[in-house]
Amino acid sequence: MKNNKTLMRGSHIIAETAVRAGCRFYAGYPITPQNELTEYMASVMDKTEHGTFIQAESELAAVNMVIGAAMTGTRAMTSSSSPGVSLKQEGISFLAAQELPAVIVNTMRGGPGLGNIAPSQSDYFQATRGGGHGDYRTIVLAPATSQEMVDLTQKAFSYADLYRTPVMLLADGMLGQMMEPVELSEPIKLSDLPAKNWVLDGARNRPSRIIKSLLLDPVIEEELNWKLVRKYQVISEKIPAAETYLVEDARLVLIAYGTAARIAKGAIKKAREQGLKIGLCRPLTLWPFPKQILSALEQAGKEFLVFEMSTGQMLEDVQLALCKRDRIHFYGRPGGIVSTPDEIFKEAVALYYRQQLDRG
Repeated sequence: MKNNKTLMRGSHIIAETAVRAGCRFYAGYPITPQNELTEYMASVMDKTEHGTFIQAESELAAVNMVIGAAMTGTRAMTSSSSPGVSLKQEGISFLAAQELPAVIVNTMRGGPGLGNIAPSQSDYFQATRGGGHGDYRTIVLAPATSQEMVDLTQKAFSYADLYRTPVMLLADGMLGQMMEPVELSEPIKLSDLPAKNWVLDGARNRPSRIIKSLLLDPVIEEELNWKLVRKYQVISEKIPAAETYLVEDARLVLIAYGTAARIAKGAIKKAREQGLKIGLCRPLTLWPFPKQILSALEQAGKEFLVFEMSTGQMLEDVQLALCKRDRIHFYGRPGGIVSTPDEIFKEAVALYYRQQLDRG
């Protein structure tokens, strides 16, 4: 049987999938631990028809170049790591206001400030709350495996075009650096992409179009804000997703995403070997957050342990999604510390037995 899988580094997977998904413009600025993505795009865009790569003079310049490319209807992407994404926030707000599709990759590192280059998950608030100024949201997708980097990168470009909105792929330094075999998607034909009747491509045979975010009349600005709200409501109904793992009979459910979920799954396997009924709920969409999936688990009487590589940010969305706060517990390791499955196993087992005692 033929093996169609290719062994690749995480950052290279995102870059190669982006090109195969029709991305023809990339602008970025170097920052560890995502430089391999920028490096790969530099090498592959030169060989891709209609492909453009620009190493910008700054993160601000890069995201504003993406704005310009998106206005022409080109599938466009930029990438960075935590401090660099902070600098891109004004541009992401502009993308949302102008209803322009674009993909932003954040390979998270330890913070705040310059922090370090170790994998972390402390950018959750920044990603899921919009991150920049004004009333807007950004779709946020959270891969946990290299194959999901393929699948969710494809979805990121599809969602961006479908909803005319920026989409963020939220990874971390570990996912970006590790190598796993993946099955790559087939390259799409640009001619097969849906037509965009709003692009700026020259007004030779049509009336002029204007794409802008400066709306000095408060009434017009309010109309835009409510229009965006209606769009976000549709997104919230259509795309929330999560993986559930061994939750049917679980008494304790771990909630984690990305790298933390991989660690949690290792702990759960060990717990199951010892007969402990522990499962996992892993959000794939961080915004919109899969509230209904968690609510169903709560109604089934589960206890919850939120595990993050941060001081607790997704924790707040879990608390908003569930009614019984006393059933929600937290364990976190911030600053770039990566827990082991054994560490999470000990935390989960201690909580498991404590809850059993409390229930008599």
